[in-house]
Amino acid sequence: MARRWREVILLAASTGALTGVGVALFDRAVVDGLYDRFVDLSPWLLAFLPLVGLGVAAACLGWLARGASPSSADAYLEAFHDRRHPIVLREVPGKMLAALGTLGFGGAMGLEGPSLYLGSSIGSFLQRRFPRIVGASDRRLLLVAGAAAGVAAIFKAPATGAVFALEVPYQDDLARRMLLPALVASASSYLTFVAFNGTEPILPIHGNPAFSFADLGGAVLLGLLAGVGARGFALLVRQAKRISAGGHTMVRVAAGGLTLAAVFALGELLTSTSITIGVGYDTINWALAANRAVWLLLVILVLRCLATAATVAGGGVGGLFIPLVVAGALLGRAVGGMVGALDTSLFLVIGVAAFLGAGYRVPLAAVMFVAESTGRPGFVVPGLLAAVASELVMGRSSVTTYQTASPERDERDDIRPPPS
Repeated sequence: MARRWREVILLAASTGALTGVGVALFDRAVVDGLYDRFVDLSPWLLAFLPLVGLGVAAACLGWLARGASPSSADAYLEAFHDRRHPIVLREVPGKMLAALGTLGFGGAMGLEGPSLYLGSSIGSFLQRRFPRIVGASDRRLLLVAGAAAGVAAIFKAPATGAVFALEVPYQDDLARRMLLPALVASASSYLTFVAFNGTEPILPIHGNPAFSFADLGGAVLLGLLAGVGARGFALLVRQAKRISAGGHTMVRVAAGGLTLAAVFALGELLTSTSITIGVGYDTINWALAANRAVWLLLVILVLRCLATAATVAGGGVGGLFIPLVVAGALLGRAVGGMVGALDTSLFLVIGVAAFLGAGYRVPLAAVMFVAESTGRPGFVVPGLLAAVASELVMGRSSVTTYQTASPERDERDDIRPPPS
């Protein structure tokens, strides 16, 4: 058993290293290869770039991926819970190119979904390649390890990657048996990725937060508001997914692209920036400025949510983790402005923890994310309070329908033989 686990850990480390290389190349292709080349174009052209990206995604999914769905994180969750729906390796190149088109041309989704999908695909491949090392009873070990590695790399946050991959399959529990491979894969993926891209935190927060008991009370209030907002966002996204799954492809692409153009035009009119397209880090930087009006922050929050829903409905391939982060940052910054907080970053980061934790039902990963992505562990205490409050308001709602309440059903399914 000890020798077998040494081999499993070696495979998990290999999964992480390969994922780190793949995610680094994907990140460079999206950001440096496409989006940064387009972002200085005329607003008239920028408005319709996401429409082009949705068209590219539809072509890649229809031809290269042989009609595969645009799901990325949902594909991982479906493979986790149901052995009859594994990740199909021949679909991976087409889906990754579809993600490149969606995000490189300004779709309002995140890079973490395709990164998680790529990592879980690599883990699935290695698991099938070495069946003697990883037995049938452990069919999800490298799947989870690869998913953890993908998230750890793209966010430069190894603990977040491991916790998210273990926490997201369930609403009230963790996939505890996969902890060690997930940690090893996350660490090796992080080290590989930062060798290409450096170790700077992805959220530009400076200084250490000094908070009072009043701020902690504000964190609870913000958590309650974030729970309400996340429920609305989850409902919007689930409806967008239903639209994406039906109807004629070109009609969906055109409707989604034109909606994105209209939302872009309104955001450009209000802020004179391309604030509603792209992954969303620029939106967080914009929100950090001290002179933002509360009403404007709330309007941009609504516009970003609509842009993400339009991208999903149009068949775009991307993640929902960062859209939740951006929404939480905008809501937190607005609440901070309402209560007259002098430190604009404190409530912004608390909002991220609350909105993300509620939207994906991952409070632990959300708090870990704000600590690692900012490089400031002082945000953990108010982030925890906000995440717990938002989780209570969220109820059983989520941005994904593939979560289950506990591991018990999955363990029973693993005992059953696969269908002939």
